[in-house]
Amino acid sequence: MIKSDTLNNIFQIKVLNAMSKIPLPANCNKSTSWFLKPGYAQGVFWITLVALTSNMNDILMREASRLPAQEVTFFRYFFALITLLPIMLVKYKTAFKTERPGLHIIRSLLLFVAILSWAGAVKLVPLTVMSIYALTVPLFVLPMASLFLKERVGWQRTLATILGVIGIFVIMHGSVTDTDTLFQSLTLQSNTAPHVLTGIWMLLGAAIAFALSDIVNKKYVSKESNLSMLFYIALGTAIFASFFAYPVFVMPTMDELFYLVLLGAGGNLILFFLLKAFAATDVSSLAPYRYTELIFAGFFGYFLYAEIPTIWTFSGAGIIILSTALIAWYEIKVRKKN
Repeated sequence: MIKSDTLNNIFQIKVLNAMSKIPLPANCNKSTSWFLKPGYAQGVFWITLVALTSNMNDILMREASRLPAQEVTFFRYFFALITLLPIMLVKYKTAFKTERPGLHIIRSLLLFVAILSWAGAVKLVPLTVMSIYALTVPLFVLPMASLFLKERVGWQRTLATILGVIGIFVIMHGSVTDTDTLFQSLTLQSNTAPHVLTGIWMLLGAAIAFALSDIVNKKYVSKESNLSMLFYIALGTAIFASFFAYPVFVMPTMDELFYLVLLGAGGNLILFFLLKAFAATDVSSLAPYRYTELIFAGFFGYFLYAEIPTIWTFSGAGIIILSTALIAWYEIKVRKKN
């Protein structure tokens, strides 16, 4: 995860369009197997793997959370860079070409802030809550698109955004024992708020950074090659993280190093699985399966960490799911109309 890779990310749609022009092998067309032949079932399979891998990345970050968040962020993108480098070397004539180095710096800085916040929150917040807040990115994209891209935001989007914000505060309310503590946390007047609230603020910061990254992608992504976008954002994020990781560096154990290697590879796998899903079937039909991440998070949270979601978590999750589903429905309706 690159955690900001939402289903509506323009970069992924661009890659999908390019992939759709590649002819399938002859034996693939003749096959009756759902796994070999593109279609709805295959798309669901790959998008489910996206949700599963995203959850596994959260677990890997938690298992390595003895290390500072700055260091986890650095190693995540260092190993993502290493696993991507062989492909870059094969396509070296075009892969390293870029006309917008400043764009990559901005994107890398935003991703660094987002993942640093996410890595800091992973040991403070239950896995289910993390997955819920990952779904809130579209809520922040809408007002930013209106502000920075001058896109028209209708009442449907506005209503969905308001609902999502209500869902966020419902979960926050459930993480404290009294309203005064929540109010003090909101106004930054107290340091007595529980650790989970600190983690939630980190997740909100991450969601905002991811949303800003999506805005940058929407505005400039069509002017850069796919590989350069992947490579330079991993390179830039690793460089930014290295400056902050060096002063607090802690030597990782062999187990932690293994987790970090898997974490770096997992970020690239999420994009690979996502592209396979997009190549198999229509993007809009896969939108509901984003929420399988909540099921995986609840399962792993319970069996690995004995985490049991509260009624406030369920209520807030329901409101956020409704709001993001409304946004997805409205976006699909607008695209069909146009």
